[in-house]
Amino acid sequence: MTAPLGAYAVAHLRQVDFGADIIEYLKRIDATLAPYGGRYVVHGARATVLEGDWPGDLVVIGFPDRESAEAWYNSPAYRAIIALRTANSVGDVILVDGVTADHRATDILGTAA
Repeated sequence: MTAPLGAYAVAHLRQVDFGADIIEYLKRIDATLAPYGGRYVVHGARATVLEGDWPGDLVVIGFPDRESAEAWYNSPAYRAIIALRTANSVGDVILVDGVTADHRATDILGTAA
């Protein structure tokens, strides 16, 4: 197997108040990503719902690896602006590793309980 294809910060934002604080957050976040190799993969895209319910927006930020993603999230620069988002939105944020380029669905069977 090859090395995983990076790590991702994924946010499902169900509600966002697009006031002055969110605008300030958007103006400042790019500078926090750059030192850690972060780049937008999906940003604020409305989904076409094929099954179930999906209120809100999706944001996916790719990083070279989990260490970079964690370092970004915990960085002083990001910590300085995070309240601008959390005080003005409702949603969930996770970090997740990518899979290898040769990943197959059955690969998870070895780790399934």
